[in-house]
Amino acid sequence: MTVHSVLADNGIHQRYYDRLRERIHSHVGKRRFTEKIADFLLLVPDIFMLLWRLLNDARVSGKDKVLLVTGVAYYIFPFDVVPEAILGPIGYLDDLVFGVYVLNKLLAGTDAEVLREHWSGSEDVLLSIQKVLGAADNLLAGDVIEKLKKMAK
Repeated sequence: MTVHSVLADNGIHQRYYDRLRERIHSHVGKRRFTEKIADFLLLVPDIFMLLWRLLNDARVSGKDKVLLVTGVAYYIFPFDVVPEAILGPIGYLDDLVFGVYVLNKLLAGTDAEVLREHWSGSEDVLLSIQKVLGAADNLLAGDVIEKLKKMAK
């Protein structure tokens, strides 16, 4: 299965989003994460859905869509820097940080209102991006952060 075939099926993104959301909510409810970590984990599915929706928005440039494909693929495929299959829900934090790096780069060429229009989260998308960027060094090890930054370039 190629990235293109995964992205071409309009139902897969929703099913993936639903499974991801269910998995994270289940883990957050069962485990004792700090409230701060739980809040970040709960952003993971919303960031994925925003990446997906932006990928399908004609106002986003072709160059930025390539970046968005990278972000969506990082979520979907099991080739993570921090694999959730081994670490459980904490493994989703690198997906979150990478997705936010992608969105932050996208803001250089896309109006923030486009992001707001597609955002499902409860607080402003720019505030959510700022929070994740500000906490990234505390959420992940420095070498993981550097790998993700390089991938987002």
